[in-house]
This record gives sequence, structure tokens and C-alpha cells, in this order.
Amino acid sequence: MRDYLIRRLLLIPPTLLGIMVIVFIITRFVPGGPLERALMEFQQLDISSGTSIGMAGQDIALSDEQLERLKQYYGFDKPVLRSFVDWVWKVLQGDLGNSYRYNEPVWDVIQQRFPVSLYYGLVTLVITYLVCIPLGILKAIRHRTLVDSLSSILIFVGYAIPGYALGSLLLLYFSVQLEWFPMGGFVSLRFDEMSTAQKTVDLIWHSVLPLLCYLVGSFALVTLLLKNHLLDNLAADYMRTAIAKGVSYHRSVMTHAMRNSLIPIATTFGQNITLLVSGSFLIETIFDIDGFGLLGFNAILDRDYPVVMGVVLLASLLLLIGNILSDILVAIVDPRIRFA
Repeated sequence: MRDYLIRRLLLIPPTLLGIMVIVFIITRFVPGGPLERALMEFQQLDISSGTSIGMAGQDIALSDEQLERLKQYYGFDKPVLRSFVDWVWKVLQGDLGNSYRYNEPVWDVIQQRFPVSLYYGLVTLVITYLVCIPLGILKAIRHRTLVDSLSSILIFVGYAIPGYALGSLLLLYFSVQLEWFPMGGFVSLRFDEMSTAQKTVDLIWHSVLPLLCYLVGSFALVTLLLKNHLLDNLAADYMRTAIAKGVSYHRSVMTHAMRNSLIPIATTFGQNITLLVSGSFLIETIFDIDGFGLLGFNAILDRDYPVVMGVVLLASLLLLIGNILSDILVAIVDPRIRFA
């Protein structure tokens, strides 16, 4: 196991490097980049002095010196390979560059929004597994009963409704008509002036509706995944053998069948680390939550490439670490698996 983990950890840097090379090349050659957008802004300002530069069939008055400074500001004054090497060197020094939109260091921009998505991601993950694992066991044991049928209806209805659509309905009814919950935001405007108890209540008050939207989609996957695998294991020969030898049904389920049924749950658990911070930009947009997912989405729309690179780098790193964590959990759950 130790040698396996060392090899997997050593594969993280070259994998990240390959991902970032692809993303960096895309940001350089995709149309409508920051340089083109800046030139369009100059065109709208109707600059009348300097040399004429053609763009998309139109003439933009801009001097060579101004154009060169503009390229230097956005980092387009160097070849692609040289620019990428410079970016990697800065990353190794802890510098992700400066955001074009916010005019701040990328790391500072990410730090401001990371705790928001981390909070919703952790709460969603904890509630999902605390509810879905017992519910999956209950549905497997009570298969084809009223409890199983009713819970399946609720789960599939929730899974069929997109989170952002549910968010719009919840806001319209509970926030606009009933005024039970706020219209959006992570906390209230006077959050800093509140006491600890008031801050806790305010945070929960703002979190109820977004958490419902995050949870409806994840309930079905985890619950049905566990139920189906548990049903297969309950019908296996080793379960009948254990019961025939005098092992109680409850102990057979929880000790033998349950442990084997947790293998697919452990396999997908590490992938949820990326979801902890990426969140859903649609849900964050509806509830006006300035989180990590919305940051990445807006960065793509605004062609804020330093932020895009920083978001992809962090998300990719978390995904690779999550895959390693999944392997560790699978080895813990299933002692037959040994990584050499």
C-alpha cells in the first residue's frame, strides 16, 4: 500500500501539468479573449488617434505602443511555451497571477469564495451519507413494501427536478409569498454585528433553501446505489451460509452484506471532494451565493484566464487526491483488495 500511494502521489505533478497545458493552450487560442475584448472597448470609446489596426473587418485606432502595453498586461507578448513556463514557475512560488476582472491576486479571489462552497459542500456531503446509507439499508431490507415504494417515489421526483429549477420555485413560494426565508445571499448584511448565537441562526436561515437544492440530486444516487448492491449481497450464497451456521440475520446484514455493499460507495466517495468546492453555479446564481462554482463560471464568461487557470488547477488537484482517497477507502472496506 505504501509503495502504491507513493507512485500515485508521484503521478499527480505530471497529470496536473498535462491538464494545465491543455487548458492554457485553449485559453490562448479561443476567440474572444481578453485582448480582443479590450480592443472592442477601445472601439466603443471611439479612439481617433494612433495607428489603425484591423479587427474583424473594422478599424480600431490604437498606437503600437498602446497595443504592446496591452499585450504585456494580459501576458500575450511572449510565445505560448514561454508564457506557460513563466506561469508554472510563478505557481511553484505560490503566485497564481492577478485577476483581470478583480485586479487582485487570483489566490486572494479564490480564498474569498472557497469557504462558501466548502461550507455547502461539507454540509451536503454529511447530510447525504447520514440519511442515504440508513435509507438504502431500510429500502433493501423492506424491498417492495410500502416504505420502499413511497421513498422511491420521493427520491425519483427529487432527482427528476433540477436543483436550479427547484431553487426558483422555493424562492418564489417560501421567500416571496410566505417570506419565511431570505431572497438570497450567504449571510445577512449585518452579520459582523451579530453575536455568535445570532450568526449561527442567520447562517442556518440562509442555508435551508440552497441545501435543499443541493441535496435533492445526490439522494437518489447514493441511496439506490447502496440498495441495489445490498440486495445483490443479501441474495448471495455466503449470506445463506452465514444464516445456516446460526449467525443472526441482523448481524449477517451489517457485518457481511453491508461491508461488501459499501465498496461502490467508497469508490465514488473521493470524487465528491471536487464537488465540495465546485458546487453548482446555477444554484449559486439563483440564491446570490458568491461561491467557487460561480467564480469559475464568471471567469470563463469574462475571459479572466488567470482565475480560470487557478480554478482548474485547484479542482484538478482535489480530484486527483480524491481518487487516491477512494482507493484507500476501498482497501479499508474490502480486505481482499491489496494495492502493490
